[in-house]
Amino acid sequence: MCRSIRQLRRAPDAGPATTGEANAAALQYVRKISGYRTPSARNAAAFDAAVAEIAAITERLIAATGTAVEDGPDPFADPVTRRALIEARDAGRPPRRTTRPEAPA
Repeated sequence: MCRSIRQLRRAPDAGPATTGEANAAALQYVRKISGYRTPSARNAAAFDAAVAEIAAITERLIAATGTAVEDGPDPFADPVTRRALIEARDAGRPPRRTTRPEAPA
């Protein structure tokens, strides 16, 4: 599936998902399925309706799996916020290996 759709289900201490994130995921999904990045004027209403329906379904699914969903923008849409979120997420991970581990002797 589309790699730019992020997982919205989170650990309880990671905070809520936002309606903006659900809408961004729905938009990416509809773009992938329809083959349109921006639909023609003739298809715009169907495209927008599909995004709205899928965003609502996404919010219900995420809420049902235990992650709160709050009104708000997609924090990844702002480059400064995106960088801070990625750095905070990566700070808790062990460093990546740059070389292959040696085979046991």
